[in-house]
Amino acid sequence: MLKTRIITALILAPIAIGGIFFLPPLGFALFTGAIITLGAWEWANLSGIEGQGGRVAYAAVIAGILYGLLNVPAVAVLWLALAWWFVSFLLVRSYPAGSAGWGSVPARAIMGLLVLLPAWVGLNHLRTGVLDFGTVSNSLWAILYVFCVVWVADIGAYFAGRAFGKAKLAPRVSPGKSWAGVWGGLVAVGVFALLVSLIVSASVPETAFLVLASLATGLVSVLGDLLESMLKRFRGVKDSSQLLPGHGGIMDRIDSLTVAIPVFALIITQLGWLTAGQW
Repeated sequence: MLKTRIITALILAPIAIGGIFFLPPLGFALFTGAIITLGAWEWANLSGIEGQGGRVAYAAVIAGILYGLLNVPAVAVLWLALAWWFVSFLLVRSYPAGSAGWGSVPARAIMGLLVLLPAWVGLNHLRTGVLDFGTVSNSLWAILYVFCVVWVADIGAYFAGRAFGKAKLAPRVSPGKSWAGVWGGLVAVGVFALLVSLIVSASVPETAFLVLASLATGLVSVLGDLLESMLKRFRGVKDSSQLLPGHGGIMDRIDSLTVAIPVFALIITQLGWLTAGQW
């Protein structure tokens, strides 16, 4: 399994890096749209759509909506995403008692729209926007940064959870997660934000706000993981798919990013560091 995971990662890493950092904005939108569409095909399964034709149709609907969102103001979608993730927190917190309210196939399918669409909008808002933070002006660095925040949070959570993880975070949803993991991840993210601020010569206020924005992003990233875990547990599946040998599915790899990206994009937009750009 480890060998398979490494081979898959070695194949996918250059594709992901090239797609994110070397494509023009429209190419970036198409590339990320393809990833979201594959994630939608997996979400159809999590929704309870069993037939392959139904899953493909759901993914096609998502792709069509993505095209329709190309010229929709991003900030409005990001505010909607923030409201949705607050609702999803309540859903995760009440599981399994509240599952009767969202357990139908249509309800879970709509949940997929609220998870996947804002992630794509936020990502492309970061790609086309103009960044002004410290000595950094290329918004591609903001994309790399939010990815790193999620990865750093995961690494910090892993080691803190292994060392101190006795108190479980959400045992009915994801038994492996602990409160110690959450706090360890946040400490790691805070240190990372400070280091980045020093590297880009950020001012003291910029540094303080970046730390707060990063902590908020790292915290909500846990929710993306928990929401997908809840859907998989309800559906009775271990992985969202087997598209990535050794890694499960697309959603298993981007679940935390689906919340981290729109939340971070909204925060830095409201702080005035990111202004909307053009295709």
